[in-house]
Amino acid sequence: MAARLGHTVKAVLFQVHSVAGLVLALLVSLIALTGAIMSFEDEIVDHLNAGIMQVTPRQAPALTPDALVARLKAAQDLGKVSAVTLSSDPSAAVHVRFARDDRGDRPTSLYVDPIDARVLGSPRGEAFFATVRRLHRWLLLPGDGKGWGRPITGSIALGLIVMLVSGLVLRWPRRAGSVKMWLKPNLGLGGRGLHRSLHTVIGTWVLPVYLTMALTGLYFSFEWYKDGVTWLLARPHVTAAKMPAKPPPGRAEPASLIGFDQAWMTFQREEGDRFSRALLTLPAGSGTAIRIRSWGKASLLETTRDEFRIDAITGQLVSAERYADKTFGETIIAAIYDIHRGAILGWPGKLAFMIAAIMMPLFSVTGVLLYLSRRKLRRPAPPPLGRLVPGE
Repeated sequence: MAARLGHTVKAVLFQVHSVAGLVLALLVSLIALTGAIMSFEDEIVDHLNAGIMQVTPRQAPALTPDALVARLKAAQDLGKVSAVTLSSDPSAAVHVRFARDDRGDRPTSLYVDPIDARVLGSPRGEAFFATVRRLHRWLLLPGDGKGWGRPITGSIALGLIVMLVSGLVLRWPRRAGSVKMWLKPNLGLGGRGLHRSLHTVIGTWVLPVYLTMALTGLYFSFEWYKDGVTWLLARPHVTAAKMPAKPPPGRAEPASLIGFDQAWMTFQREEGDRFSRALLTLPAGSGTAIRIRSWGKASLLETTRDEFRIDAITGQLVSAERYADKTFGETIIAAIYDIHRGAILGWPGKLAFMIAAIMMPLFSVTGVLLYLSRRKLRRPAPPPLGRLVPGE
């Protein structure tokens, strides 16, 4: 009875695994390959733009953010500035980003000399990686993160989890303690046997990586998942602290009229010379709180950053989240993006995740080949030549 039940369960899982694989094969491979392309995006962009990201240090003082933006706008019409990245290194250029225009397009960003606001150039590779990122996250569907692309990619991640779990159960060998059974493909086979060996064994190698990618990817796809992770790992005040600060009653200055200087001065008083670079972002709506993300001089990861919200008009510090003050669970939440791409393990982790992502089409191809070979085996054999068949 138990054996029959186990056989039935495996038969159901096999059908689920096959159907999910056939339906999602192309999209999963597309998302994996675009993720692989972005694995070393920072290093590639920095290399391509080394000539415009640095300036020759001079004795003259650097312009304040508002003065730099004003001088930049006076020289040419570039659209509304939405964010600037400043550095404590006097040889680093200022990175200026722009808001979307009326058509929804975002002008390319610029690197600018911090002393005289001279435009050094637009970063090469920015548009390419922006398109790859939109394809990876939202499949280039209209609306980007607010459209259908976000839940679709989330559903694909759920489907990948189903394939991984069902594949593990189906693959479970009789000698589960044998490392050879789990990890060594049988390259002496041919045809269907070789396809099955590659599909199952290499799938075992990369299963932890794919599971990590899928579970962390869901954090960016579904609010219910994000809220659940936050509830599980973070303190109750964390969610409230991340909410944009509302302007005080009776004051409704539009965001387009506020500048960076007041917030920048408050930030410098708070941080002194402890920061390496800081990203100042204007509020998107009618709020007046500027978000400042800063990285210390020893920070190697995107996640090891502090975040401040400072009123752009009064210069009052609204909230401060310091990485050093986070609990263990909060550091996990902060690191989800770096966990998702393997950067939490340094460049070896990013390389391992990139290789695993590149291998995703292998499972799509071998899975389809296995499906087609099963269908071929199930076809009834043709009658021998010269032998009459009933009805002829």
